[in-house]
Amino acid sequence: MNIVTTDSQSASSNCIANPATSPSEGWKASMRGAFRRLDALADYLQLPKNSWQTGLAAIDDFPLFVPREFAAKMRPGDLADPLLRQVLPVEQETITTKGFTSNPVGDDEATLTPGLLQKYHGRALMVTTGACAVHCRYCFRRHFPYGEGPKGIDAWNSALKAIGQDKTLHEILLSGGDPLTLTDGILGQLAEKIAAVQHIRRLRVHTRLPMMIPSRVNEPFLAWLTGTRLKPFVVIHANHPNELGEDVAAALGRLVEAKVPLLNQSVLLQGVNDDAETLIELSEKLLDLNVMPYYLHQLDRVQGAAHFEVPRSRGLQILETMRGRLPGYAVPRYVEEIAGDTSKRVIV
Repeated sequence: MNIVTTDSQSASSNCIANPATSPSEGWKASMRGAFRRLDALADYLQLPKNSWQTGLAAIDDFPLFVPREFAAKMRPGDLADPLLRQVLPVEQETITTKGFTSNPVGDDEATLTPGLLQKYHGRALMVTTGACAVHCRYCFRRHFPYGEGPKGIDAWNSALKAIGQDKTLHEILLSGGDPLTLTDGILGQLAEKIAAVQHIRRLRVHTRLPMMIPSRVNEPFLAWLTGTRLKPFVVIHANHPNELGEDVAAALGRLVEAKVPLLNQSVLLQGVNDDAETLIELSEKLLDLNVMPYYLHQLDRVQGAAHFEVPRSRGLQILETMRGRLPGYAVPRYVEEIAGDTSKRVIV
């Protein structure tokens, strides 16, 4: 796998924030200071010394990257912590599992031009970067050829031309990686270029940054997000209620104050959120923060993530319990993405 990193991801995991860093730039220091070495993360969390070494082989295929803000929400010494399980490399990732592939949702076939994908009518997705705020071990794009994507704002001209020529498109999604690992200067320019295409009406940003490094939701970000004629939406990705601490609540509150609609999508993960009580609490917390529960994804069957898969029968049981305990608007749609389908397939 080619992992594309920003300049802010090239420093040592021992880097600390520069006291002179401005508030709007503090997130870059957090990126530089993230854990990249498994032994450093294990020491920080006081994990038993014989509990994590077998995961080292998995890092050769998919590197470790965990912001300290996220690690601070994990329970020290607890290998079963649901936040840790999402990011801890394990030996099972190195096992080849039948039915699990490097291209589970058909990204390769959906590529129109480098970096631009279209699977569904009316919208297209820009893979803006391969850099992420965290390396989730179940990532469906862990084998994606990010190195082949556009580098720099001018390299998006062919994608923007394709968008301009297709008047059936009304919405553009910024994804990755995580688009918010790019600077606000670059993202602002890209948003303006998209807004110049008159048939585009909405701009949707998919990001994990508000949970990983809440300081990323800063004034420069909000300025470009709300600064064009496009209607902005932000889709966050929280899997567990423990991710939604006070710092995250404050970050999401800044988006709410800017009148940006917020949606959440989760992935159903073995040992993380595969029980109704956890997902009910997640929905309740999201609603408290003005975030609409949107999708609960059946795991995309990417090679290296089979140990996270929850049987569909178990997922259906969980959703039945949720429907009995929550109002309809608080129950996310249980979906899966099938390569070649014209929309997400709704399981229930």
